[in-house]
Amino acid sequence: MQNTTLLLILVAIAFAAFYVGRGRSVALVGGPRHGTRLHSLPGYYGYFTAIWCLLPALAVLLLWMLAEPRVIVALIIKGLPEAQQVLSAGEINLLVNNIQNLAAGDAISGDVDSVLSDAALRFQEYSVLSRRILAALTIGLAVLGGTIAWRRIRPELRARNRVEHVILMLLIAASSIAIFTTIGIVLSVLFEAIRFFQKVPLTEFLFGLNWSPQTAIRADQVGSSGSFGAVPLFTGTMLITAIAMLVAVPVGMMTAIYLAEYSSRRVRSIAKPLLEVLAGIPTVVYGFFAALTVAPYVRRAGESLGLEVASESALAAGLVMGIMIIPLVSSLSDDEINAVPSAMRDGALGLGSTRSETMTKVILPAALPGIVGGILLAVSRAIGETMIVVMAAGLAANLTANPFEAVTTVTVQIVTLLVGDQEFDSAKTLAAFALGLMLFVVTLILNVIGLHVVRKYREQYD
Repeated sequence: MQNTTLLLILVAIAFAAFYVGRGRSVALVGGPRHGTRLHSLPGYYGYFTAIWCLLPALAVLLLWMLAEPRVIVALIIKGLPEAQQVLSAGEINLLVNNIQNLAAGDAISGDVDSVLSDAALRFQEYSVLSRRILAALTIGLAVLGGTIAWRRIRPELRARNRVEHVILMLLIAASSIAIFTTIGIVLSVLFEAIRFFQKVPLTEFLFGLNWSPQTAIRADQVGSSGSFGAVPLFTGTMLITAIAMLVAVPVGMMTAIYLAEYSSRRVRSIAKPLLEVLAGIPTVVYGFFAALTVAPYVRRAGESLGLEVASESALAAGLVMGIMIIPLVSSLSDDEINAVPSAMRDGALGLGSTRSETMTKVILPAALPGIVGGILLAVSRAIGETMIVVMAAGLAANLTANPFEAVTTVTVQIVTLLVGDQEFDSAKTLAAFALGLMLFVVTLILNVIGLHVVRKYREQYD
């Protein structure tokens, strides 16, 4: 039985348990007219029964899915001849992969012998047996848990408290998963970055002016030892981000001010959805627009003025990235402006202020902390963009502040470093984790600054 089918069966049993539990609670007090004799509403008794029915079965299903592959592989390896059990870890993994592919009917590397055929048959048998045991165990647990909960239903049972406690535990577990996932991401990047800094000095990485990460793949090859000065990457990232924010912040702010204070309801009802559509366009589409339309236009415009403009330039990438970020700045600023209490706006207008004076002297100062936080969030979004830079700014790690030249960014180099046949423990590949760590630190600093600004200058309204 497939896991999807099993989950559907468990959900159906839980629904049935809900109605059975709710019906028993009503029957114990003599019908719906005497529902006040129950400690909780009848629905809570149904939820109580459904939770007892569903959670134990789901817990067993999750644990079984985690342990099943390891157990089956261990049994398969144990049944192999002794000569194959002493193979290296890589060879055993390849052998097990061939057995699994053969059992699934896929192509394998190498010839099929009797040992592989027998192991594939055993793999199929173990898998079928495991699914049958899992189905019987989970369905049995669901029925048993529902029966126990059904028998425990009494008018004085605090079903609401029990259900709310379970929901609270589930919420805590969900938040814990998010927290531990973040910690895991940080630690995984940190450990690999430490391996990189054991090969390349931190000072060379932070202050070096040349970025050329090409290295020899094997020790017997003649090749470059690589140069890992990341200053050109940081400069290119800041240059494109600055151009993008010079476009996004003024346009986004003025759009938010117009939609919040000056536009009619009809205009707002049309313009707001259009901005949301602009925000939903995939970044690769923006990249095509930058490479095919904006970059050639920038080059022709520069040449008409006597300027030397590269076919791939930071200006083209920054302009399109700014257009992409406009909806983010506009939406966040619009929300902050609308969050200002209407009493402040009405009071300023009642004292004789014009709309412009009310906006500049009352509303914007009150909404400024949230707007600054939104702008910093937009900066983080610009720093992490990849596709537009790849397609419009190029891959050249040039140390320049000229927006008409080709540059690259940290995120683009992370992508290029992890593509190819380079060994995973080489300095070239590990450099991607060092760049990722620096990117994480920068975005974290921006978020901390944004939170500090919001907390320091936020006004409290009654």
